[in-house]
Amino acid sequence: MDPLALTSADPLTDLLNGVRTSGAVFNQSSLSGPWAARFEDGSPLALAVLLRGSVWVIPRGGDPVRLGPGDVAVLCGGAPYVLADDPATRPEVVIRAGGRCTTAQGEELVAARAPGADTPGTAESAGTLLLSGLYTVDSGLPGRLLAALPPLAVVEASLGTCPVSWATFEEITREEPGQQILLDRTLDLMLITALRAWFTRPGAQVPAWYRAHSDPVVGLALRLLHADPGHPWTLAALAAKTGVSRANLARRFTALLGQPPMTYLRERRLALAADLLREPDATLAAVAERVGFSNAFALSAAFKREHGLSPSEYRTGAARAEP
Repeated sequence: MDPLALTSADPLTDLLNGVRTSGAVFNQSSLSGPWAARFEDGSPLALAVLLRGSVWVIPRGGDPVRLGPGDVAVLCGGAPYVLADDPATRPEVVIRAGGRCTTAQGEELVAARAPGADTPGTAESAGTLLLSGLYTVDSGLPGRLLAALPPLAVVEASLGTCPVSWATFEEITREEPGQQILLDRTLDLMLITALRAWFTRPGAQVPAWYRAHSDPVVGLALRLLHADPGHPWTLAALAAKTGVSRANLARRFTALLGQPPMTYLRERRLALAADLLREPDATLAAVAERVGFSNAFALSAAFKREHGLSPSEYRTGAARAEP
């Protein structure tokens, strides 16, 4: 275990280090005139970046928010939302799971294109140019990240630079070999840069786990647990590593994160196990050993209590969800 890595890690790096998607879906539209599209894809996270013009984002149960060029909207939780030229425009197109596109009446459309959509054009073209990316699976999206975000987080262009430039836009919209992996990594990069700007913006109300990383005791404990979750940690061993008593560590940890260290570790191990179970060649015994359970039976029992289904059932469902 590298002590330098333990002391230098920051909370956002720790949180986003494993974020990745597989099978990202991008919808790109060049729009003019009245238009609106309702997104009912159910993705755990979606991002929309405005490259030209203006657009309104209307989250379910929330107030409309206007985006300007370079602004990025991060939509969390899978609830339906609308992108439109004006909050009063009624959606004529619905974007569904897997990038399917239908009319508001449910009739299938050939491609996910909003009303008034033209070819993307160039930077000098008129109208609105919008690029939206959908996470189709939640691999690498920690629950504490989803819990920390509001249904709609708008990162204004003045807060950070969106990695999707005109050159990037033209590159990811070309049908060439390797396009899917390019889309996947572009979406991940968009998310990471947007969240970095969101969590570090002036006056940001950061979640408890974010503040916990700055605590000299709890932050070190978190980095130890994250660096080696498979280690047979005990409260006593963790307290010794952080230089405080067990009672002191438990009190500070619970105050900042809302749960004791060993409960946090158990949830962390089960989240890692869920991610590893997506790998088709990983055996349950190997996953159990890697994340710190004594055997496959112990992992299976804990996993079912946590997720409500067995590891094999979870693996089957995750495989079906992959595009």
